[in-house]
Parts: sequence; structure tokens; C-alpha cells
Amino acid sequence: MTRIGLLSDTHGYLDDSILEHFQHCDEIWHAGDWGEGDLLEKLAAFKPLRSVYGNIDSLAIRNRFPEVLLFDCEAVKVMIKHIGGYPPKYNTATKKQIKEAQPQIFISGHSHILKIMYDEQLACLHMNPGAAGKQGWHKVRTLIRFTIDGKDISNCEVIELAGR
Repeated sequence: MTRIGLLSDTHGYLDDSILEHFQHCDEIWHAGDWGEGDLLEKLAAFKPLRSVYGNIDSLAIRNRFPEVLLFDCEAVKVMIKHIGGYPPKYNTATKKQIKEAQPQIFISGHSHILKIMYDEQLACLHMNPGAAGKQGWHKVRTLIRFTIDGKDISNCEVIELAGR
């Protein structure tokens, strides 16, 4: 069993409560737009970290993380890409990548809009954790916690942080 803490769009801000919320997670996944500051190093020192870069990220972050990350977590194939859209409104390149890779979970960020929805057509769970940072138009900062156990994805929790 692997417990995941998922966030995106931190834009250089890391609320201390995130570490408390992710205390019992085994891994942290970040869907891009890290921004500046030491939050990347803080999260990487706290738990194993998987991530992609986002459209605002520096060359240093782009050199550390890929644009698209495809990996297996237990028996679940996962794809993370910062800008990808959502069912059925994926951008063209992302839809092609999802069809080719056939992940069971597709994670994106960018929109600052929390979404968890199943795409029947592509047999894929789409997750966007919303924005954990203070920059942007969103009113509430959000995170997601969930569990992968073999092929099962369960215990999905949306965590609302204080407003911006």
C-alpha cells in the first residue's frame, strides 16, 4: 500500500500545514509550477518526491524534472503533465499521449481548479489537485491525499487549506 500526497501550483509558497497533512504519506507528487524558493528542497527532504515542471518554472527545475512523467506505482500506471486539460477537453498532444501510454491515472495542474473525474472513454482517472500556493485567481488552496494498493485506488481525500 502506497499513500500519496498530491499538490500543484505552489508558485513558491509552501504552507507549513502541508507537511502535517502529508505526514503519513509515503510519497509526494507535484504537478508543476513550483515557482521560486526552497520549497522543492523542503519537500524532497521530507518524503520521496515525483514531479514535472510547469510553465512558470525555472531552467533549474526544468533540468531536474521532465515535462511528462510516466511511472508505475504498485500495479497502477500513472502519467503526470502540468498542462493537459481534463476529460473530455484534453489538449491534442496530451490526449495522444494518454492513448499511447494508457495510464490508469492522469494528473495535471495549471488550471488551479480541483478536479477528480473518471474518463470512461480512456479508462483513466483524472486528478487535478488545484493550487496549493497563493498566486492565482483561486479562492481556496487545495491538496489531495489517496492510496494505491495493488490495482486499487482508494481513500481519496480533498484537503482545503486556508484561503489565499
